[in-house]
Amino acid sequence: MVDTVITREGLARLTYELEQLRTHGRREIAERIRAAVATNANVVESAEYHEARDDQATLERRIAVLEERLALARLADPDGTNGLVDVGERVGVRDVESGRRVQYELVGALEADVSKGRVSVLSPVGRALIGRRRGEVAVVDAPQGEVRLKILSIVTP
Repeated sequence: MVDTVITREGLARLTYELEQLRTHGRREIAERIRAAVATNANVVESAEYHEARDDQATLERRIAVLEERLALARLADPDGTNGLVDVGERVGVRDVESGRRVQYELVGALEADVSKGRVSVLSPVGRALIGRRRGEVAVVDAPQGEVRLKILSIVTP
């Protein structure tokens, strides 16, 4: 399934986050709960205690989400020899109309971050680029209308 694809970098990043939450995150919240209990005779009315418990629930939900995503993830293995845009590759494009140049890294949905140039293969841009060759024009169905992107480069890490 395409939406469970993840790059090596993304796998490492999510695995690291999970480990940090399991160790440091849980330890920090446990300390906050202990401190709230120790300083408040009536824990039921302690704002610090309730805030720490809410944070604990949020942390445990994030851990569960990461565990599920990582269990379902399939490592992307881009084939840089075939000349086709694939998950895990950086693609340099030029907007045919405006001439604006952009570089995207195609990633799975688990690690997409448009602000860092990482676009999901499930996004309109990702769907338009995947499987294309250098020199081809990919047509993106965008809310403002079609955007035509000429593929200038494909770089496999």
